[in-house]
Amino acid sequence: MPILDSLLARFVRRPTLPTTSQPEPPRTDPEGSTPTLPGETAGATSESGRRSTPENQIRAMYRQFYVDYDLRATILDIRQMDQADGRVKRIHARVARDVTRGGLVLLQTDPDSPLRAEWDRFVRRLQLNRAEKLKSDARGLLKEGNLPMQWVLDAAGNVVSAVRMPTETMRPNVGINGQFLDPRAAYTQMDLTNGVDLATFPLWQLTLARLDPENFDDMGALGRPFLDASREIWRKLRMTDTDLVIRRKHRAPLRLSHVLEGATEAELQAYQDRVEANAELIQTDFYLNKKGAVTAVQGDAALGEIQDVLYLLDSFFAGTPLPKGLMGYTDGMARDILEDLKRDYYDEVDQLQDTLAWVYEFGFRLQLLLKGINPDAEEFKVTFAERRTETATQTVDRALKLSALGLPKSMVWEEVGYNPATVEARRDSDAAHYDPYPEDSAGPTVKITPGNGRKGESATDLGHAH
Repeated sequence: MPILDSLLARFVRRPTLPTTSQPEPPRTDPEGSTPTLPGETAGATSESGRRSTPENQIRAMYRQFYVDYDLRATILDIRQMDQADGRVKRIHARVARDVTRGGLVLLQTDPDSPLRAEWDRFVRRLQLNRAEKLKSDARGLLKEGNLPMQWVLDAAGNVVSAVRMPTETMRPNVGINGQFLDPRAAYTQMDLTNGVDLATFPLWQLTLARLDPENFDDMGALGRPFLDASREIWRKLRMTDTDLVIRRKHRAPLRLSHVLEGATEAELQAYQDRVEANAELIQTDFYLNKKGAVTAVQGDAALGEIQDVLYLLDSFFAGTPLPKGLMGYTDGMARDILEDLKRDYYDEVDQLQDTLAWVYEFGFRLQLLLKGINPDAEEFKVTFAERRTETATQTVDRALKLSALGLPKSMVWEEVGYNPATVEARRDSDAAHYDPYPEDSAGPTVKITPGNGRKGESATDLGHAH
């Protein structure tokens, strides 16, 4: 029996049957009543063998007693880097800001569906309408490589909170075959100070999003922090930065060599004391009563040769999705190259948005089940409003081109980041209250000219009928 059956039994609720004319999607659970959760074994299957690598099988045996301390050490390194280096902090903040830009939006095709009101209440309870909450979750995913989200229920069976748990304290209870030993105790949080278990979470209560796991199908393979492979380069870069400052401090100033021929030690010491006593004053003349000379020793003339620092800087940013030019290092970078790097970075942002949005969609599907609504009977999707971190002009231009291709209006609104049902409802409301001429008017004419835009792209021309 799926683990959700026991949860729904606590609140005496069953999912409602589909009310649409479309056939119900095929079920994966043996009883066909309640959907199974990601990572839950769907009864008897034909799967054989082990999903885990030999190394992960050994880790799974040790993980029965404690957390993954290698991952914990990596996370602590990343946190220290984020606190000590403004570049690392800026990378995490910039990527998290671009990922959560515009906030969450529910896309649905049926404007009469009850999902809109349920979604609005869900967002308010979980504070998903606050940019700080979304950015905190995104930064946690980047710095820890995982997003363990605990769904907190109240006595009425509503999801009232989404709590991000610390990854380094979580232990997946997975066997050597890479599957959960018991979905009712899928994850355990440990007290690392006393070495005892704090809490055990069933599979429905804690959702774990993983960033680039070694094997997605191995439930014990946790994700990797965004900059975990750049730690060694970062240490060398920090060391070189420090050496650069020390070198300038000790070798850059102008020095003077004082020579007094035949002077005794006492005479030389007296002369040194007189000169150094006025060291903070501007020295223009030196007076000697013996044969000697004061010679200027120039500072290091090669202080501008910092190719080693630039090499380490390039190597560090090569391990991050953020182009170096977007962080202010624009010397020697052509505009065309920066545009290509930005597109690759935007693709990375889109993938992170999909990973993060899946977590919130799972929580919303859980809320629907607890309310007796079958989420499989409704067509909806939770995503972020703004994709590809484009400007408003670029977004509108892309929407016009998609419209000119003949895509349905609802798909165009979804691509732009708006809920089609909300747009249609607002359009009807405005027509009833604000439009003095309710008759249909001719829409704008969109013309696409291939190869007439910047860098060979197609140009968009928008005309209005008179």
